[in-house]
Amino acid sequence: MASPSPGRMSGPSASTGGSSTELGVILPYPEEAIARRSFEPVAAPEHPLIRAARSVAASMLPTMVMIAGLLAFWQLLCGSPSATFPSPLALWQESHDVIMHPFKGVEIGLTHFSIQDGGDVGIAGHVLTSLSRVLIGYSIAAVIGVALGILIGQSVFAFRALDPLFQVLRTVPPLAWLPISLAIFQQAQPSAIFLIFITAIWPIILNTAAGVQTIPAAYRNVAKVLALNPIEYFVRIMLPATVPHMFTGLRIGVGMSWLAIVAAEMVQGGTGVGFFIWDSYNSSLLTDTIVALIWIGMVGFALDRIVAFAGRIIGRAG
Repeated sequence: MASPSPGRMSGPSASTGGSSTELGVILPYPEEAIARRSFEPVAAPEHPLIRAARSVAASMLPTMVMIAGLLAFWQLLCGSPSATFPSPLALWQESHDVIMHPFKGVEIGLTHFSIQDGGDVGIAGHVLTSLSRVLIGYSIAAVIGVALGILIGQSVFAFRALDPLFQVLRTVPPLAWLPISLAIFQQAQPSAIFLIFITAIWPIILNTAAGVQTIPAAYRNVAKVLALNPIEYFVRIMLPATVPHMFTGLRIGVGMSWLAIVAAEMVQGGTGVGFFIWDSYNSSLLTDTIVALIWIGMVGFALDRIVAFAGRIIGRAG
């Protein structure tokens, strides 16, 4: 049988927009579909320093914008000559020396700092004096507060005996303790340290006790099965379980300590950032008082972040 010749092969012929073959028509792939299937070029990996800079900028930019807007609003409200409250520009002009030379009269070494007796001392010298008092009083409160919190958290008898007393004493305002501390110690420095201690200890005790009381019963049973001694139980069971509650109390305590020392120094005088504020007010230097308030806020924020950072480190280690 003779095979059909190519010229006689049946099939569709070529049409516009396609190419013909012996079997059919090949249509071109639509341009719109090609565009939809195209991918963006892969960007080169970003340098770690640039990535870190972007992260810092993203976290700080909103705060900087907010501060700039607040300063602009403040200047708009208080910029007129008849304003009774100083504007940011007046603050810079009148307290330029306080702002630019905060460490005047202060010598800082690797392990200590010294402040000259008498004379003109910068705001940083007063802040460091207050911080040294806070460090002593708060450290004592942290050690005793954590110990008492563990005691009343572990012992039902101790909780029933001491918790009502602690609940009553913690409601006493910090400055109400100042006459008692002055009567006991007869000196300003130990009185201020005692005031910090008595102010900071209550949130530390109560939050630590709450953390101990909420330890799951399964953890205690595991400790009994493993026959852990008290030190092992504290390090391996109690500390990891109570760190969030404990450091919540420590953060509240350090904030209250900073508030208490400023109030105490304003009342009893001498040295410290509270004395600086009161002295500036008596000298009609309102701009210096505002600068001191900014320092107090920044130092208080730093103290809170330091304690929170220590809590995260201890929590991870546990």
